Amino acid sequence: MTPNIIGSTFILAETTIADGNNNKMAAKPSATATAAPSAASSTTPTQKASKKLETVAESKQPAAKPYKMEIVWLNVGLFIILHSMALYGLYLIFAENAYLELLPVYVTMFIGGLGITAGVHRLWSHKAYKAKLPLRIFLMLCQSLAFQNSIWEWTRDHRVHHKFTDTHADPHNSRRGFFFAHMGWLMCKKHPDVTSKGKQISMEDIEQDPVVMFQKKYYFVVMPICCFVLPMIFPYYVMGSSLRVCFFTCSMLRFCLSLHFTWLVNSAAHFYGMKPYDVNVSAMNNKLVSTLTIGEGWHNYHHVFPWDYKAAELGTYSFNWSTAFIDLMAKIGQAYDLKFVSQEMVYKRVLRTGDGSHVAALLDANNNNAMPTSELVAHLDHDLEEHAIWGWDDKDISEEDRKGANVVNKESECKQD
Repeated sequence: MTPNIIGSTFILAETTIADGNNNKMAAKPSATATAAPSAASSTTPTQKASKKLETVAESKQPAAKPYKMEIVWLNVGLFIILHSMALYGLYLIFAENAYLELLPVYVTMFIGGLGITAGVHRLWSHKAYKAKLPLRIFLMLCQSLAFQNSIWEWTRDHRVHHKFTDTHADPHNSRRGFFFAHMGWLMCKKHPDVTSKGKQISMEDIEQDPVVMFQKKYYFVVMPICCFVLPMIFPYYVMGSSLRVCFFTCSMLRFCLSLHFTWLVNSAAHFYGMKPYDVNVSAMNNKLVSTLTIGEGWHNYHHVFPWDYKAAELGTYSFNWSTAFIDLMAKIGQAYDLKFVSQEMVYKRVLRTGDGSHVAALLDANNNNAMPTSELVAHLDHDLEEHAIWGWDDKDISEEDRKGANVVNKESECKQD
């Protein structure tokens, strides 16, 4: 008891001296204040001492340092090596007439792309549909072929991107410029908000999938085999190409191109295009990006309805081969619970927040209140969301979205694993 009193006395003395040196002592009470003391003036000495102690403790806490970007030079060096190898692979195509090797390059890029679009993006990140075990294993191997971090890490970062788009918590915040959104975010340390906000994202559903956890555990065994060894070995034995061409072209050039195509969704699709569904978000619809990413370029739609398995409103499979793949899997019983937005819900959102480029808005502008038909939608040339959600299982999803969603191949109609 005595040491505490003595310690408090010294602290109060130091505080008084500091206040005197900094001219921060309280002014003398006025006559009015003296005549009518406030409730605070009746504070007991113990309470005053407690408040002084709290003030001293707060003053001793270090002030938060302003954020300063730190470049990860190891990653910069690795990207330089990767692009050098890719350029050499491009050179070998012409130098050794290795034009046939472009076929396995395209095929492996397409398969790896499915692992990203139909796999880690629409299936695992957004829970837009469900898949049985054989399809999940296939998509896991395809995603390993693409080599864009494990499914677990990719999903976490992407959910954070949707929940906190264009804030410091967004891993590839487009407000920091095109290059940063494209690939610069991989060359520097993450902003502290990315880490802190990332801890708020639920990953329980992902961690319950044994396929995901297997890949996470053995990622640096599965990934090199899928990404570098198999794409090189196949043309070497089947097509008789030189091992040098197979490695630098079919492995390194293909890998580098696939990375840039995916990165365009984070960069170009946030800078160039139209906003038929919501003008308040940075994401835009970009046909070129959708072509290069087999369906991921209808980004304005996707940020408004991230739980739609089509990631677009298109009436055909044009520029969206990922949807065609998922529909094929549904027909053979491997994909089920395919969720998509009703036409009425799309129409209401277009009129409320769109930029007027959607055919439904054009019809309404001409005093035609009829709902847009599928034929009209098929010809569509495609700072804050009302409900910033990462996907179907997000607790913040609106009740309107849940009730207005259409579901194809319901789980109750399919046999489980």
